[in-house]
Amino acid sequence: MTTTIWHPPTEEIWRPPPEFGEDLRERYGLTCPPIWGTPRRPDFPTLGGKVALVMERLGYKPMPWQRYVWDVSLELDPATLKFWYRHVGLSVPRQQGKTGSLLAVKVHRAQAFKRQRIVYAAQNRSMARDRWEDEFWATIELSRLAKKFVIRKANGHEAIIARATRSRIGITSNTESAGHGPPLDLGMMDEFFAHVDDRLEQAFSPAMLTREMAQLWWASAGGTEKSVPLNKKRQQGRALIEELWRTGVFPHTAYFEWFAPEDLDRSDPATWWATLPALGYTVNEATIQHEHDTMDPGEFDRAYLNRTRKKVPPPDVNVPVAAWPGMADAESMPRRPQLALAVDVSQDRAYSSIGVASLREDGLMHLELVDRRPGTDWVVPAVARLKRLWDPVAVAIGSTGTPAGSLIDDLVEAGVTVPEDKDKPHRGHLVVVRTNDFVEACGQMADAMNQSTARHRDQADLTGAVSGARSRRVGDAWVLDRTTSLTDVSPFVTVTLARWALLSRGPLVKDDYDPMANIF
Repeated sequence: MTTTIWHPPTEEIWRPPPEFGEDLRERYGLTCPPIWGTPRRPDFPTLGGKVALVMERLGYKPMPWQRYVWDVSLELDPATLKFWYRHVGLSVPRQQGKTGSLLAVKVHRAQAFKRQRIVYAAQNRSMARDRWEDEFWATIELSRLAKKFVIRKANGHEAIIARATRSRIGITSNTESAGHGPPLDLGMMDEFFAHVDDRLEQAFSPAMLTREMAQLWWASAGGTEKSVPLNKKRQQGRALIEELWRTGVFPHTAYFEWFAPEDLDRSDPATWWATLPALGYTVNEATIQHEHDTMDPGEFDRAYLNRTRKKVPPPDVNVPVAAWPGMADAESMPRRPQLALAVDVSQDRAYSSIGVASLREDGLMHLELVDRRPGTDWVVPAVARLKRLWDPVAVAIGSTGTPAGSLIDDLVEAGVTVPEDKDKPHRGHLVVVRTNDFVEACGQMADAMNQSTARHRDQADLTGAVSGARSRRVGDAWVLDRTTSLTDVSPFVTVTLARWALLSRGPLVKDDYDPMANIF
């Protein structure tokens, strides 16, 4: 009889309460809500509807996500009728209507308020000038609002001027002196992924101090690891939204981020529909499919899933990473009684992992990450429970010289004991893996990967650990190195140790089955 092992629920990225998405669907027809987004307060008046009318007069129909962002960002404090939000952050994938959304806000500000100074910045002054003239002015010039504006193109004095209010939409460079001069009413930092530091914000903010209705916006799709200001802004924005939902206290910063978590399949259209708010409006599924099929995966993730593109270093020469995808089998399951468990702890002790190795009926080795959670306090109870439930042939753990070694005494006290005679172990005994054992285990795992004699379920944490694994020399051999690996390699270490324990220690357990029988 085949029995499957217990699988804990997968740890998921933070999600807002369900009522958030329900409200956006009912209020705007928005079926693709952001993961992090400031909720609308209906008791607060807003100028968002005015911006929507401006968008229509510019010749475009507002999309649900744009209506939502405008309504929230331009909420007015009922007590003062001033903007509640002084800062607005918008992180949305490419080609979703971000530029048009920002233009509508600027044009509305220029028409609705007198003598406003509105400044737009992009990657650099040249890019800002091109967009200002070829997109912003071209859109206004061909719209119903053309007669309400005039353009001044003199270099260094560029301005789209509202005739009635004398408000000006200008541009600036991404330099330390940008924004210096007269007071600033509306600053917009677009394509924020290309900004290398905070110089633009540091220039804009002081110019807004005396303006009661001033707002500073930043907007961008995902960037790279070098996009330090953007990555910091996204981290801060996420924390603000999570704190808002926890406490109910609204900060004076509005934040919106559409994002596809790493555990979502980039090739699945369901992922696109959950991440691209313009899909079905100005973008169709066939176009995204073409982009997926022709673009570099990392760039597709950055552009359309709003993920941060990370530099991919060359793989470790000792770890056959390229063989790992070919061993994926979503239906593979561990089997009793032919299984062994293993425990490992990350170098910084931030996470611990439990892995399993099990022989399948076809003679292949099943490898799986059973559990991974923060800290170490949960490990001993979890191992004791798994030992009672699944009666493994052995439980492997690193020696006292490894991060997991500190758990040995607690495991023994919990009943996972070391046999008195190592040549006559009992079922479920604790195997303390020495350096020579680890060398052997790592070499055997590499052979199994090269020979495709193992299978795994393509779990994100385990696959990530394999991809980021690095090794270090031990004599003429090598072992997995927790210190230099690019990610927490513990999930990979656990299945490596579990496999070794099953094959090397399993045959010594006097039992009514032969764990080696299905290998040949």
